[in-house]
Formats: sequence, C-alpha cells, structure tokens
Amino acid sequence: MIGGIGAVQLKPAVGGTDAATGLLSGGAAPLAGEGIAASFADAVTQAAGKTIGTLQNAEQMSIQALKGDADTREVVDAVMSAQQALQTAVAIRDKIVSAYLDVSRMAI
Repeated sequence: MIGGIGAVQLKPAVGGTDAATGLLSGGAAPLAGEGIAASFADAVTQAAGKTIGTLQNAEQMSIQALKGDADTREVVDAVMSAQQALQTAVAIRDKIVSAYLDVSRMAI
C-alpha cells in the first residue's frame, strides 16, 4: 500500500546543499535513519527489559504465595500484569515481523 507518499516532504541538508548532491559528490553523508534506528532499538530493548522484570516479579509473587508470605490479591495482580505485558510483547513482535516481511517482499 503506497497511500502516504505524497505527504513526504524533503528538506535540504545542513549547509544549503541537497542531500542527494552530497552523496553524488563523494562526501561522507550520514545515513538518513541512523538516529531513528538506534532509538527504536533502545525502545525495544527497554520494553523487553520491562517485560522480563514484570514476568520475574509475577514469578516471585507466586513463590511467596506458595510459602504463605503473599496475599492472593497481590499474586493475581502480579500475574495479570505479567500476562498483559507478555501479550503486548508478542503483539509488538508480530507487528515487527509483519513489517519486515512486507519490506522484504517489495520490489527493488
């Protein structure tokens, strides 16, 4: 689906030269999505870390409940939070895989 191409606006590079001209002249131009890729990777890493922390918290609460040290309500809250975090992580993974497959199917 190529519906939003008309909305893309190109801006000249810093210094008043065109980004394409800088590439053609042989100068070292930064990659367009370099900063975005790093921030996306950081966001995914942080989300995965939080999900793992939530799952570990639910596991610890379950173990405390088996020992008799935790209230049932606390355990249910922790397990429900872990379930929601895991479902969110799986949905994000599915979207990333779907986007990758869409990009890999594009003609060059």
